[in-house]
Amino acid sequence: TRPRPVRTCLMPALICPLCRLPLLREANAWRCDNRHSFDVAREAYLNLLPVQQKKSRDPGDNPEMVQARRDFLQAGHYGPLRDAVIARLRACNPQSLLDLGGGEGWYTGAMTAAATDITGLDIAKPAVRLAAKKHPGITWLVGSGAALPLADASVDAVCSLFSPLPVAEMQRALKPGGHVLVARPAPDHLWKVREGLFGEVLAHQPEKFLPELQTAFTLEEQAEIRFPLHLTQTALKQLLAMTPYVWKARPERRAALEAHEAFETEAAFSLMVLRKG
Repeated sequence: TRPRPVRTCLMPALICPLCRLPLLREANAWRCDNRHSFDVAREAYLNLLPVQQKKSRDPGDNPEMVQARRDFLQAGHYGPLRDAVIARLRACNPQSLLDLGGGEGWYTGAMTAAATDITGLDIAKPAVRLAAKKHPGITWLVGSGAALPLADASVDAVCSLFSPLPVAEMQRALKPGGHVLVARPAPDHLWKVREGLFGEVLAHQPEKFLPELQTAFTLEEQAEIRFPLHLTQTALKQLLAMTPYVWKARPERRAALEAHEAFETEAAFSLMVLRKG
């Protein structure tokens, strides 16, 4: 195979979340011409989520969910999914990449194998703080996907791994010919876990987002990634703590599931690669 070209790392083209003018770096802050200023945090991330864009005091996952997800992912349980994501990103050959909802950075950090200029964005400050400490070579932002703090046509690819899909904003921020990579749970993802929590299980619908996505992008590839999960009691508790399922389940069902010393189920995901015309 041919060697990948050497690329020069660039800073992302950021815009002010208040007035949408370009932001310029000045020492330890980013400022726009309207004198809106945003300090770089000690952990080297940038908070571009003004109070006007918050729907709660501390939006996004709480610290307990963030830590559970980090521990579960770092143990490698979802390694096959991450490998599949990176392979598809490499095939798209982006230089600049935005990971929407990058969380604590386990997936985003691996994207350095596919792109040089990476921006990770999440609405949850605790997650971004952890990510910035772990992966200092990436630009980390606290921000809203509904109003991306990125300039028009400034990135080659956007990833949304189980995160919201702001179609208009992704289309705006992507360069012509840029790609969107979407990961969603396949219909029977974690079926046995959900069966234990709810008894009756409804299949996920990963394709329900496609009609809206295809108003702006062309679907190039759709694939299913599945693999078995052999979970210790600790790993099972981490998985439950990091998913939204448990908040809808009765406490006694969760307790009964967490009592298992070992548990087996199957992870199944739908990956979609789309292209901007």
